[in-house]
This record gives sequence, C-alpha cells and structure tokens, in this order.
Amino acid sequence: MSLRLLYLIFVRLAGWLSLLGRSPASKDVELLVLRHEVAVLHRANPKPRMDWADRALFAALIRLLPKALRAHRLVTPGTVLRWHRRLVARKWTYPNRIGRPPVDNAVAVLIERMAKENHTWGYQRIQGELLELGHRVGASTIRRVLKRLRIPPAPIRCTDTTWRQFLRTQASTMLACDFFHVDCAVTLKRVYVFFVLEVGSRYVHLLGATTNPDGAWTTQQARDLLMDLDDRATEFRFLVRDRAGQFTASFDAVLADLDIRVVKTPPRCPLANCFAERFVRTVRAELTDRLLIFGERHARAVLAEYVRHYNGRRPHRAASFARHGRSTPLRTSAMSRSSADQSWVA
Repeated sequence: MSLRLLYLIFVRLAGWLSLLGRSPASKDVELLVLRHEVAVLHRANPKPRMDWADRALFAALIRLLPKALRAHRLVTPGTVLRWHRRLVARKWTYPNRIGRPPVDNAVAVLIERMAKENHTWGYQRIQGELLELGHRVGASTIRRVLKRLRIPPAPIRCTDTTWRQFLRTQASTMLACDFFHVDCAVTLKRVYVFFVLEVGSRYVHLLGATTNPDGAWTTQQARDLLMDLDDRATEFRFLVRDRAGQFTASFDAVLADLDIRVVKTPPRCPLANCFAERFVRTVRAELTDRLLIFGERHARAVLAEYVRHYNGRRPHRAASFARHGRSTPLRTSAMSRSSADQSWVA
C-alpha cells in the first residue's frame, strides 16, 4: 500500500511539471472538461468508493484549495474528520464478543464420540462424564453441539439394534470347535488336533493332539476347556460344532452343566462353522504346510508355540476386544509380524 501511495505522488508531481509548459487557456479548458467528468461521475455513482491512498492524497491537497471550493470537492473537512475518528476507533476499540465463548474443537469431538458410542446417554450424563475428565460444559452447550452435528437426543438416538451390534454381541458369547489333522513326515502317521476358538476375540485354546480322537478323549478335552476358562466360562452361551462321531452325548453334557448350549451345524456345511474353518486354513498356510512334523510330541510343541504367537502377536481383522479384563492391541507392524513368524518357524 505504501508503494501505491508513492506511485500516486510521483504521478501527480510529474503531471504538475508538465503543466509548467502549457498556456493558461489550455489549463482552463482542461479544468472545464475535468469538472464535467466529475459531474457525470456524480450522476452515475453519488458515493464513489476510494481506498486509503486516495483519501490520503485528497486530505493533503485539500488545504491548497480556496475556501469557496472546498465545499464542492469530493472530500470535505467533515469527511477528513470522520476518517480520523474511524482510525482512532479501529486502533483503540476492542472487539466485542457477543454471547458465550465458542466450544473447543477437542471438546466437541469428545461430545460427538460419547453420544455415538453411548446411545442411552443424555445431555446431563455427557455433562457429568466431561466433568470427570476436567471439562466444564453446560448441558445446553452439549445440546447445541449435538444439534449442529445432527445427532438426535438420547430417547430417539438409537431406537433399534443394528445387525452389526447384534452379531457382535452374539459373537462375544460364542465358542467354536473343530479338528484338523497333521501327517507326520517319516511315519506318515496322522495326528488329530482339537481346538476351541472364542469367536468374539479370536482367542484359540489348543486342547490336545492325539492319533485316536475317540469320544472319551474329546469329553476330557471339554473338561480341560472349562478348567482353562475358569470363571470366564459363565460368559459363554453357545458352542458351535460339526456332527463328527468324536462329539458324543457326554461331551455335550459337560458343557450343559455350565449352561453352554451346543449348536450342531447342518451336514456337509463347513461354512456354518466358518470361524473355526478359517483358523484351520490359517494354521495350515502359516505352519503345517511350511514345516515337517516328525511325531505327536513334535506337533504339540510346534502348535503350542504357534498358538502363543497367534493369541499374543499376530494381528487380526476382528474388532477391538478385551481379554481377561484388559485391552489387547490388534495390529502390529509388518516388520514385527515377519520377525515373529520367523521365531516359531525356526
């Protein structure tokens, strides 16, 4: 802006120097033309807009005009005084904030998260939870934030349970079990491995490996499972299994003592037990198809090491879950995963 003012001053000085070589008659004619142009501009735009450089130039030159002509100029003394009062007000008048201060973005995001993750929480409940976190926010402010985000109040925020929520809730109370076999390298003896999978958390219980999985052996593995679950056994309501002959009535009776209902899949429908079948594919692709197993003892040791890796280090695509009352990270980096794979393969 200062360069523009200097440029205007330079242009006017150059114009004044050019007027020294002109006759008084030509100057008078030019003044008449300029006055007529100003009159035409007044008819088109009675209040022309000027920037601050034009105002400064008019304020400096208005003192050189005769008193009779000052009242007919675009800039009058009252205009100069008004400009001065405006500059003083802009410098010393502080901005007036009307109403309450705006809500911090972090608090607004926290309000949105609480409302979406807790469908039954009203404005006062969210206000109390924010107070526990050190944020003093009024209930009306929470209502205004949720209204801006188009989130309805608590009574009508969630009128029905979605299929996603329903299936996740059911999965947290389900178990799935199955067998898979491993063929030994030298003797070609087939070893059957029995496992139980917690559907909600994808946690695997490797119960045992044997070459003769009869009904008595399978029933004993069910007892071992309940001992392994201990107090958490009451959290489960269903166990999904196929119709193999190893699952006898005694196997179902052991689980029924703790109100765990056994659900049988339809004949020749492996997709009905998809979670267990997916684990079988994973353990084959990552372990048994990449390693030679020489016996039953070797199979138990290798599978136990892999299950520790599967439950503790391997990432899953399942939602976040809590194991034994504490949250467990779901994903690890590719480098840590590859190093963990090499640890049990070696």
